[in-house]
Amino acid sequence: MRFLLVEDNESLANAIQARLRLDGHAVDHAPDAGTANAFSDTTDYDLILLDIMLPDGDGRSFLKNHRDNRKETPVIVLTARSEVSDRVGMLDLGADDYLTKPFDFSELEARCRAVLRRRGGGSSNMRRFANLLFDPMAGTLTSGGKIISLRNRELRLLEVFLNAPDRIFSKSKLVDRLFSYDEEVSENAIEVYVARLRKHLAGSGAEITTVRGLGYRLSLE
Repeated sequence: MRFLLVEDNESLANAIQARLRLDGHAVDHAPDAGTANAFSDTTDYDLILLDIMLPDGDGRSFLKNHRDNRKETPVIVLTARSEVSDRVGMLDLGADDYLTKPFDFSELEARCRAVLRRRGGGSSNMRRFANLLFDPMAGTLTSGGKIISLRNRELRLLEVFLNAPDRIFSKSKLVDRLFSYDEEVSENAIEVYVARLRKHLAGSGAEITTVRGLGYRLSLE
């Protein structure tokens, strides 16, 4: 998944990015509201982590503008303010959840899972397709009861496909879903990951097919 982190505290931002990237997520870091708006206007994100106190304004203005423009990307607010009125105000502006600083990274990950699960309309993390059972948060994949070992980037690529079976994804779109702006990659990297994933899916009843000139899609064999 691709996250937008809006946080001006460099050490905290670096720690959050490192934690999320360990799970194979792509993370773009915006140290101020101006950069956050530029990223949000040009990129589709799965989740936004938003600090309130920013050097060029209030994160609440970003949140309000985000919702006024009918953008549905879920937002978790990171705030040092613990007053009930502040938390209620942020929820009323359209925040999906909030986390009071300082926080434990395991709680941040759990909040992310919960918000994404709610936005997906389900009570479970599990994805089922053909003989596959995929838990994107635990990072586990089984086929016919057999555990398949995947690297983090392969897991996230499979997650993209499983979220929209039969949809065609171009190489450029997959690069956008898997890598952040500060990662220099070519579309050839997608070919490598797709080839690896195809080998893992052999015999599962699911396959990644190439649609000439357009890209790839996950479908039933």
